[in-house]
Amino acid sequence: MATVKLRDVRKSFGKVEVIKGVNIDVDDGEFVVFVGPSGCGKSTLLRLIAGLEDITSGTLEIDGKVVNDVEPKNRGIAMVFQTYAIFPHMTVRENVAFGLTVNKTDKATKDAKVAEAARILQMEHLLDRRPSQLSGGQRQRVAIGRAIVRDPAVFLFDEPLSNLDAALRMDMRMEIGKLHQDLGASMIYVTHDQVEAMTLADKIVVLKDGLVMQVGAPMELYHEPANLFVAGFLGAPSMNFMVVDVLDVDAKTVTISGPSLETISVPRRGRDFTKGDKATLGIRPQYLVPVNGDTGMLHGQVAITERLGAETVIDITLREGAKIIAAIGEDRVMETGAKISLNFDPAQAHLFNELE
Repeated sequence: MATVKLRDVRKSFGKVEVIKGVNIDVDDGEFVVFVGPSGCGKSTLLRLIAGLEDITSGTLEIDGKVVNDVEPKNRGIAMVFQTYAIFPHMTVRENVAFGLTVNKTDKATKDAKVAEAARILQMEHLLDRRPSQLSGGQRQRVAIGRAIVRDPAVFLFDEPLSNLDAALRMDMRMEIGKLHQDLGASMIYVTHDQVEAMTLADKIVVLKDGLVMQVGAPMELYHEPANLFVAGFLGAPSMNFMVVDVLDVDAKTVTISGPSLETISVPRRGRDFTKGDKATLGIRPQYLVPVNGDTGMLHGQVAITERLGAETVIDITLREGAKIIAAIGEDRVMETGAKISLNFDPAQAHLFNELE
């Protein structure tokens, strides 16, 4: 186990700066997830930690030592790749032991470590098979096993589940979570899948365009997003946004209204607003509740209804033409084109002094 610290880390490819002064702390034994859209720099950041790319400026510390110029093999890390990167001509046993073989580890130690990794990953029965005889999930176990036998201070995972189907992805996600509990190792995990981020992480780092947008525990980011980007990125379905008018501001609340929104007061959450300005109201789909008649706070028209059994997702067109989604925790029939009125708890709404 080890700590990892990045201080003002920057990476440029030619004149293009892709990592723009990142500061991140990974505590001993912590599971940290880098999440963000494609091209945000999360995989590049992981490769900088692994030593597969050179840092342009800034410092990287692993276990208290600056490792900017240390070879990857000497950093005490092990990396699990998206594409598994296992050798097709070797058995599972030989693949898992490959790093130990290269380091000329004695046979008894090598056999013991391979057996322990196989036990942890429940793949003892697969050790004599070749990769062509394995499923996608089993191949990913082999790649993780190869990392385990190295006894790394830090595990690095680069979108390890993105090649698996949905059901297998859920199973492997649970296995990786259990692996972290069993090993207690520091782990850094890159994904664009917010479900993986929310379920696995002790701490999430949200990235956009090479910058850190917010760092915090999953529920902290979900309930208290720092900005529009984080609010819209975390949560499924995504948070609804609509432009509203700021009617009044006091120490704790902001009074707002809009073409489809009745006049209500919502929490300021420490943000600055000016009377007469426009702002963006955010409401999660799960917090919207249909009510009878026009008695609700928000008014629109049903565009599409998706009945999912235990949940109904309703696409709604507001009076001004904006689109929002309501996710109701029951099966409900809604007629397309019907008027709909919705309520929500203003305390659960988020008001941003940014416009979409």
